Amino acid sequence: MIRAVICDDEKAALNIIRHFLDAQKLPIEIIGTAENGRDAWSLIKREKPDLVFMDIHMPYMNGFEIIQKMENSKVIIITAYDSFEYAQKALRLGASDIISKPIEFGQLRQAIARAVGWKFTGNEIVNTILEYIYEHYAEKIELETLAGITFCSESHIARVFKKHTGMTIVSYVHKVRIEKSVQILEDGQMSVKEAAEAVGYQNLNNFYKYFKLYVGEPPASYVRKKRQA
Repeated sequence: MIRAVICDDEKAALNIIRHFLDAQKLPIEIIGTAENGRDAWSLIKREKPDLVFMDIHMPYMNGFEIIQKMENSKVIIITAYDSFEYAQKALRLGASDIISKPIEFGQLRQAIARAVGWKFTGNEIVNTILEYIYEHYAEKIELETLAGITFCSESHIARVFKKHTGMTIVSYVHKVRIEKSVQILEDGQMSVKEAAEAVGYQNLNNFYKYFKLYVGEPPASYVRKKRQA
């Protein structure tokens, strides 16, 4: 489960976010809330959440002051002020997204997807599998393991996953691995072979095969074009 906290001095915002997460059965657990900046900072220091829903304007400390002190947690800024300047500052400080009040479910869903790095579906089983894939993509992922964490049969999870994502589980794992390898290669700190191993490919031929399938060209060609751009 993704551990999250909500920091907002408006109870309506707290309730809306909670309602959305519960209604959509997302794999996000709210482990604490705070209604002022001082309590928010204490909560974040103590719990070290994966995700923070952060209001900008709160008593004692504002959201920007808290973000500057934080490490590792992903942040979604929530504000009643629709300001380009606020958006710029939030993104510059490392916030994953900024959404305006009143909170709309569609906007909140998109912001969460951007923050955690993957899209949710309307199925709790599939969401659990997606979360596992994104956390363990560099490891060997087997249907038996996924069946165990979802308490379902292998045939059932294979069927519902294909229904909600349009892809088989195996194909989706390859897709995630290649997406991660693209990020690594664009960073320029690893060779193609090192990038392949970092995302779970021990066989370089397999890496080349799936890279070309999902990117449209071999990794070496992709890297060369990026360097020339």
